[in-house]
Amino acid sequence: MNLLIKQATIVDSGNPLNGKTMDILIEKGIITQIKKSITPEKGIKLLEEDGLHVSIGWMDMQCNFCDPGYEYKETLQNGLKSAAKGGFTEVCVMSGTNPPLHNKTQIEYLKNRSKSNIVTVYPIGTISHQQEGKDLAEMYDMKLSGAMAFSDYKKPIADAGLIYRALQYTHNIQSFIITHCDDKTIYNGGQMNEGLTSTKLGLKGISTLAEEIMLQRNLQILEYTGGKLHIPTISTKGSVEIIKKAKAKKLNVSCGVAAYNLLLEDTILEGFDTNYKVNPPIRSKEDVEALRKGIADGIIDVIVSDHNPQDIESKDVEFDHANNGMIGLESCFGVLHTALHTKASLETMIDTITKNPRRILGTNIPEIKENTEANLTIFNPHTKYVFDKSHIAASNHNSGFIGKELKGKAIAIINQNNMS
Repeated sequence: MNLLIKQATIVDSGNPLNGKTMDILIEKGIITQIKKSITPEKGIKLLEEDGLHVSIGWMDMQCNFCDPGYEYKETLQNGLKSAAKGGFTEVCVMSGTNPPLHNKTQIEYLKNRSKSNIVTVYPIGTISHQQEGKDLAEMYDMKLSGAMAFSDYKKPIADAGLIYRALQYTHNIQSFIITHCDDKTIYNGGQMNEGLTSTKLGLKGISTLAEEIMLQRNLQILEYTGGKLHIPTISTKGSVEIIKKAKAKKLNVSCGVAAYNLLLEDTILEGFDTNYKVNPPIRSKEDVEALRKGIADGIIDVIVSDHNPQDIESKDVEFDHANNGMIGLESCFGVLHTALHTKASLETMIDTITKNPRRILGTNIPEIKENTEANLTIFNPHTKYVFDKSHIAASNHNSGFIGKELKGKAIAIINQNNMS
């Protein structure tokens, strides 16, 4: 693949070229020249438009492609198309499958089915066998087969002893735990954030305590056992403070936030739109502001799409009976940039979907410099557009952003000597 990107502003913190507008020549998948101006030669494809920006390829640390077992919600190939359309060159695929990714066969299935795709897949194996929360899964075998970390996805580990053993075991095999914090016994049957809106709508609330008490528990276990812990999606002001204190104590902990939790407030559920029924739930204005500040202050490390497709039969029902989940890959950058463009620098935003997730995973961080393999996302942070179904490649359309104006859009990705 030969391509000349004309007059693109480079966004790459720590790179001497950061903030500079340059021409970038890519030949056979390798960045061969970066100059103020490059004259295009015959046979070189040209990419040129106002407002072009380029960064290293984006990475999403939490998405669910449902394959195998729930292909009526999403197929692996459509999930990868969604990632490419959203600007992501690499994705971590969670174990929301049937069976879950709980042994090496499941990990190898995902690796083999995706190995020729422009989007690189990093499987996340389960913590517990069959996601049952009782016994540890075959972590070492899964690691040898390509599992990057271990998580029971949206199923929080109620058994403190299991988290204790998992942290010890993964530390010994040079891996780590990703665990969702949500004590369901506190809000049994809760439908949305607990507060004025839930009371007004007559819906049972999910208190912030449910997240924060399990987060505190897991961090206390981490402090005792050692090891490494990642919290994939915090959603409350209290959780931001808890993570801040844990980092001040030098615990090996990192955390993420779903893009939708940075933009939406719980009042949006007044229309009972089931697309806004998600886990963690959409929280209050106060929580949203704290999460945004957490990004700006570097307390929250990554932003994820939390891409979780649901078929129409799971969403076109009464609110109480609807499944949690929203697709998010295609809209992720537009959502996070709309939420944060006045709160955080563009470099900070891009770090949350490029360098920070790769540092947490321990994978190679691509570079924007000559004589390196091109792993790039080309985007325009200034583009305003109305998100609609034409922007969606996912198998289902359970997005709360259809018809909403967003600011910031991915244009193309380059990875593995290919462009999409």
